Amino acid sequence: MPLMALWESNAEAISEFTIEQVVSSAGDGNLKDGSVCSSELRQYLSQAQTEKLAEYVEHCLAHPFARSGMVLQDVVNELGRRLDYQVRNGRYQGTSSEIGFDGIWLSPEGHTIVVEVKTTDAYRIALDTVAGYRSKLNSQGAITTPSSILIVVGREDTGELEAQVRGSRHAWDIRLISADALLKLVKLNETVEGAETGQKIRSLLVPMEYTKLDDMIDVMFTTAKDVETATEADTSGPDEEEDDEERASRQKGVWQFTDSATLQRKRDVIVAAIAKRESTNLLKKSRALHWSSDREVRIACAISKRYERGAYKYWYAYHPQWDEFLGTAPRAYFVLGCVDLDIAFAVPAAKLRENLDSLNTTTTEKGHYWHIHIAEGPRGSYGIVLPKLGTTLPLAGYEVRL
Repeated sequence: MPLMALWESNAEAISEFTIEQVVSSAGDGNLKDGSVCSSELRQYLSQAQTEKLAEYVEHCLAHPFARSGMVLQDVVNELGRRLDYQVRNGRYQGTSSEIGFDGIWLSPEGHTIVVEVKTTDAYRIALDTVAGYRSKLNSQGAITTPSSILIVVGREDTGELEAQVRGSRHAWDIRLISADALLKLVKLNETVEGAETGQKIRSLLVPMEYTKLDDMIDVMFTTAKDVETATEADTSGPDEEEDDEERASRQKGVWQFTDSATLQRKRDVIVAAIAKRESTNLLKKSRALHWSSDREVRIACAISKRYERGAYKYWYAYHPQWDEFLGTAPRAYFVLGCVDLDIAFAVPAAKLRENLDSLNTTTTEKGHYWHIHIAEGPRGSYGIVLPKLGTTLPLAGYEVRL
């Protein structure tokens, strides 16, 4: 059975395969440029979770096999996509008529990176050759300016290659990163929400001058702040709309928060249920945002504990960047998770947008967000409160069983 057919019918079985077995199951198992095997492998990698990609990187490096270098090249390019680059896969082997780049990554900021992937730095790299790829691509109009080169090396011990780059005339055009560090950046990007943090992470892959450290400090500060904000968002309760009893309880320090791990476990269950309902695999873009590999299915998933005091039983925020992410995808949902319920509510983005003007908002120095409150009605019914209309948006029909 072809790899993707097997993946769609029995994803759990594929998840138990080593990357060698995955390659053997793709096409005729002969991984080469332009092959069905290559096409199916890349399609599969585009749907694999980042944790699985990390396993494949480790296997290629710790247990090299006949095509491990080619597989590592494809996995690295997929990691580029997880950092929001538009990625063009290169050739496994160069020819006299084809430029032998491993990948081209175009950032949302308009910077192009020509990627070179190496399993080891045991051998010197022909930096002039790699730089030549960039020059030829530029002359052909295949890349835009500004552009640079990124060398991704399997192992962290890259001392000799670093010295080679520093001593070359291409030093100001090349950055060097280990595959493990690249994975860490992807995982960090999936942990936070802010678009600015993604931009800062991508800036690390671009050559920059570090005599003045301000830019590096800015990257560290922005990322740390976004991680802190994400943590706060997962443990926050009602804010300025609390009633007097709730406010007094919070001020006395007795407010009971739900720990982030519990919220994340609930989110994982919900994402899996939505993926099953939509017959697709959902990849993590950030802590709350997930999408299918073809970007046709998108969800923003928020979680709330149950609040016994007051009229509202569940509290959420809906952010403009989430609304932008959901965009015009044909199947886009704002998913409301409730810690104590065995159902979630997947509200179509279009339906939510129809009612945004009826919701209360909060404006901060970072922007604004909408308040989403769920009230419980008779016989276990639920609805989103529309305070400016004095009514609710019934959630019947939007339930997803967990």
